Amino acid sequence: MKVGIFITNQQTLDTDMVSALEGQYAMVRCARDRGWDSVMTGQHYLNEGNNKQLQIVPFLARLAAESGEMTLGLGILLLNLHNPVYTAETVASLDIIARGNFIFGVGLGYRDMEFDAFGVPKGERVKRFEEYLELVQRLWTEDSVSYDGPSCRLNNVRMNIRPVQKPRPPIWIAANNDPAVRRAARMSDAWFVNPHANLETIRRQAAIFREELKAAGKPTPREQPVMKEVFCARDRATALEMAGPYLLGKYRDYAKWGQDKVMPDKDDFSQSFDELSKGRFVLGSPEECYEQLKPYWEEIGVNHLIIRTHWAGMPLSTSLASIRMISDELLPALRKI
Repeated sequence: MKVGIFITNQQTLDTDMVSALEGQYAMVRCARDRGWDSVMTGQHYLNEGNNKQLQIVPFLARLAAESGEMTLGLGILLLNLHNPVYTAETVASLDIIARGNFIFGVGLGYRDMEFDAFGVPKGERVKRFEEYLELVQRLWTEDSVSYDGPSCRLNNVRMNIRPVQKPRPPIWIAANNDPAVRRAARMSDAWFVNPHANLETIRRQAAIFREELKAAGKPTPREQPVMKEVFCARDRATALEMAGPYLLGKYRDYAKWGQDKVMPDKDDFSQSFDELSKGRFVLGSPEECYEQLKPYWEEIGVNHLIIRTHWAGMPLSTSLASIRMISDELLPALRKI
């Protein structure tokens, strides 16, 4: 089992972002020195509510200076918001910065505000995502590329800056709903299982993913990643006290943004914390966290666990306490899987 850390780049509006950055570096160094495998971060634009966010590419490039031999990953880039030439050259640059130890994670997105800001009209979002993902790969591998689309025109161009990894970095597609899971099976190297869905939904969608792989004539992916909200403390009551308010705040923001509206199975992020946490959040002692995580490798085949253990507003010391306990008591058990 590989274990990675998701470094949130969202902070509350009253946070000093320079000080917060120092805390995020400290979290990466802590995970690095305790043998974690990967570090990832995510992307949004025009954050609503009581939070603000650094942009993913400069942030991840800076984290590379702290991460040592850890794999770097975009988790995720909102692909159809960006010009594909920008994406191809930027991701190639990140792969070089990471010395070829890099994951290209992408997703469709769900917020109308972001689509509108970048001029991606309804009815074009999926089409543009698929075309751009194919075009980025062509730019990395072909000597002459032509394309005529709504925001990009290429006439027999050759992109000279290319990734270290050949033919390209591994592509992970994040997917919430069933059609997106099928798309991940067809178009990527791995379905990046989101932290928002509960275990029952993920079980059902894992069957859809395997079915679509079979239909496409593709083998089981080498890596099956999942991102989970995890907080370790001496017992569940302490974990709830230390992490509950910040984790609930995160999902209240998701509800305002409409994240739950694009989830399958009529999920609702405005429900009580107790209901929201069932089959979704991993909270408790290291032993309790292990038991809550067990279905992901036993039933779904997960072998790369990405852990988020810090949310906007949480003190650095609180997050570091969880990282250390995960490192000392949960990570050794996960290594035996």
